[in-house]
Formats: sequence, structure tokens, C-alpha cells
Amino acid sequence: MNSAIERADRWSTGSKLLLLLTAALLPLGLALAWTARSGIQTSEEALSDVARRQGLAGSRALNSLIARNALALRVAANGALRAGGDLCRETALSLALTPGVAQNFALFDGRGQYVCSRGEIAANPGEPQIAPGAIGLRASPDTESLRYSVGLIGGMAVGTLSVPEMATAVRDIEPGIREMTVRDGNGVSLSILTETGKQDSEQLYRSSFPIADGRLTVTETTAIMKPSWVERLALFLPFLMFLVAAIASWILVHKLLLRPLRRLQRAVNEYQPGSDRLVLPERLGSAEEIRSLGASFERAVDRIEESEHQMAEALSGQRRLVREVHHRVKNNLQVVASLLNIHGRSAATQESRDAYAAIGRRVDALSVVHRNHFAEVEENAGIPLRPLLVELAAILRASSPDKNDRLVIQLDVDPLYTTQDAAVAVSFFVTEVIEYAMLTAPGKPIDVELKRMSELAATLTVSSDALLVPEEGKEPASRQQFDRVIGGLARQLRSPLDSKRGRLGVHLPVFPERG
Repeated sequence: MNSAIERADRWSTGSKLLLLLTAALLPLGLALAWTARSGIQTSEEALSDVARRQGLAGSRALNSLIARNALALRVAANGALRAGGDLCRETALSLALTPGVAQNFALFDGRGQYVCSRGEIAANPGEPQIAPGAIGLRASPDTESLRYSVGLIGGMAVGTLSVPEMATAVRDIEPGIREMTVRDGNGVSLSILTETGKQDSEQLYRSSFPIADGRLTVTETTAIMKPSWVERLALFLPFLMFLVAAIASWILVHKLLLRPLRRLQRAVNEYQPGSDRLVLPERLGSAEEIRSLGASFERAVDRIEESEHQMAEALSGQRRLVREVHHRVKNNLQVVASLLNIHGRSAATQESRDAYAAIGRRVDALSVVHRNHFAEVEENAGIPLRPLLVELAAILRASSPDKNDRLVIQLDVDPLYTTQDAAVAVSFFVTEVIEYAMLTAPGKPIDVELKRMSELAATLTVSSDALLVPEEGKEPASRQQFDRVIGGLARQLRSPLDSKRGRLGVHLPVFPERG
């Protein structure tokens, strides 16, 4: 419970206000809307029931008209058959004595052959036979009439009801029907009444009823009144009240909260770290939350500025310390290289002098890496490989034996940068290969190539005829020792050793190109 209250306390003023208005007005609005909707629905149901009753009355009027005419025709035709003589004359006389029935008919014998007719009726030779006592009904859109057939003993009689006759009978009973359509058992429809237009305040209600013992289906359209605009307004009035309250609340929140927040946001966005302290606008509205938020921003920015200043000082001190360490390591390595050079010149044998020189070259290679790493600390962009290889080639030329006074080292190096660990392995790799080449085959030129192969990788290749493996005979021990050292340096670079005829190559990681 307490946690829920604490969460509610952290809501914004606009949310609290909207929640209170919703809790107070929405249930009342829903109750009023439900009451209004129930009244409208009851009214619509009553009007629909009236329309259905009108349609039922119209269908009954049509059913009565059909039954009356069919019965009159059956009685007249049966009487004429019993009396003998002129069938059509006797039937017409009998129908003339019956009020409110159609005078159009046709008589057929028991074989379905046409006998005679009266009035405007089409006598179809192939008229379907009807059993005695049965009634058949068929819509005829071509003649705009409804044909009814009655079965007789020894024949059949067919009569028609025109559309005007049926429409008059329906209108006399229920004038409120706008449309009426009759559909027989074969799906043929006949329109009896058509719509004469409706007013804007009316809506049409459609209903269907079976008549003539299901032989016909009557579909009727009746006009009923729509709910008035006052009734519709009563339905939406509670929601309009809620909407007005919400808009008024939003305007209030916009003035008290949103505008001051935008001013505060603009001031924070315009603030640049490292510049003067954050300056907030003087007009932050009357809401206490906004003023407290502005003060919190000022305190947070001051703490961040102070923390960044301390971090910058610590980083600067660490950089100076690292630079000093690499500088001291470089100086110590140069001292070691100088001592090795002195001892090498005073050595008693050539083998000792060569050993001192080999060790000195490796110490120089490591010193070159530390010197370039010292520059990398200043730029923070990685160790540059081009100046490293250029300086290393110059040191190797200077430390070559006297018989290699014409040592040629050609460089084709892209301006690439790598890490300290990779730079150490590259420096030792180049030193080992060039030393082996200049000691094994003095005077042979040496090519060093460094090319980028992808965004984060490059290929280092050292080529010379001095690296050719003898085709016959056993490899010397120096070559085997050289292969083990080079293989170890390639593994340190996490690269396979690309060993081809007169060429050795490895892959190394590099930094992406600077934009």
C-alpha cells in the first residue's frame, strides 16, 4: 500500500489532475450515457416493432388477396365444369358475381391443353399441371403479374393478379409500406411497391414474411423515424463534459508545467560542457516541481563539471607517468645497447663480436618500439609503423658487418598504426629476418613491404634471395634455429607464417584509417 502511494506521489501534476477528473466525472458520464442509450434503444425497438407490424399487415393483405382470387376461380371453374356448356362463359359469369376478384383467367383440360381464356392473360401451352385441389403460384416479371394456378377435376384454371391490383390491396390496408417484393419458390422476384423517397429524419426497416403456405416470400421496407439530434446530443453530452474538463486541465498543465519545462530544456540543450556554469531562465512558472527540477539540474551539472575536471587532471598525470616510464625504458635500453657495443669492440674473437652485435640489434629494435610508443602517448592514435620500420632499417644498416657495407634495404610501407604488442613482434620479426639475410648472403638486397589488406589487418612481407632454402642437402643448423624463431614471432602475432620462395610474410592487426 505504501509503495503504491509513493509511486502515485511521483506522478506529475498533470497526471494527477487528469486522474482525479477521470475518477470524478467518467463514472457519472458513463451512467448518464448508458441511461440515454437505453432510452434511445427502447424507442428504436418500439419503432422497429411498429414497422414489423406494418409489414406483417401488408403481407397478410397480399396473402388474403391471393387466397380470395384463387378460391373464387376454383369455385367458378368447378361450377362451369359440372354445368357443362361454354366453360369460359360460365366461369366469367360466376366471377362477375364475386366482388373484388380478378376477371382474367385461362382454362386447360386434363392433358394440359388450352381450352379458352378471358381478359389479358397469356395462355402458355406448356403450363405446369396442378393436382386437383392444389394451388400453384409463380411470379412473372415480364407481364408484371402474379400467376396463380388451381387444380380442378379434369383440368386446371390459371389466373393473374397485376402489380397495380396487388399494390392497391396492400396500400388500402397499410399505406406506410415503401417497398414490397414477392419472390416465388424458383427465386423469381416481382416488385410490387417501389420507394417514393424518404425524408432525412427517416430510416428504412426491412422485414420478410412467408405467405401462401410458404410458396411465396414477401420482403417489405418500412420507414421509421431516426433518433433526433437532441437525443443524440443527450447521448454524447457526458463525453463532451469530460472532453471539456480534459481540455481545460491540459491548458492549465500546459501553462504551469509544459512551458517552464520547455524553457528549462532549452537552457540545458544550449549548455556546453567546459563553458560557464549552467544558467537557467528566471521564469520557471509557479509550480514548485519545476523550480526544484531547475535547481537539481544546476547541482548535477556542477558535480559533473567538477568530476570531469578531476578525471582530466588524473588522466593528464597518468599520461605524464606513462610517458616518463617509456622514456626511462628507452634510455635504459640505449645504455644497454651502448654497453653491448663497447664490449663487442673489445671482444677477443669474431664469434664473440658477432654475438654482441646480434644482441645489440635486438635491444635497438626494442628501443625503437619504446621511442615510438612515447610519441603514441602524445597523439593517442597507436604506434606508427612507417617511422618505426624506417628507423629500424637505418639501425640495421649501421650495425651490419663490414662485408655488408653495401647493404640495401628497400621499404614500401603504408602509413599504418598498431598496438604496442604487435609493434614489438613486428620489430623483432624484421630484425631477425634482415639479420639472417645479411649474415647468410651479404650484399643481397632486401625488400620490406607493409600493405593494408582490410580495415583492421595488414600484411608484412620481407623478400630477399638470401632467404632461399637450398634445394639439395640438409638445412644448416642456423636455418633451423631461424625458422623456429620466426615461427614463434608469427604465433605471437596470431598469424600464419607465409613462407614462399625467397619471401616471408605475416598478418598483423592495425587501426582503421583516420577520417
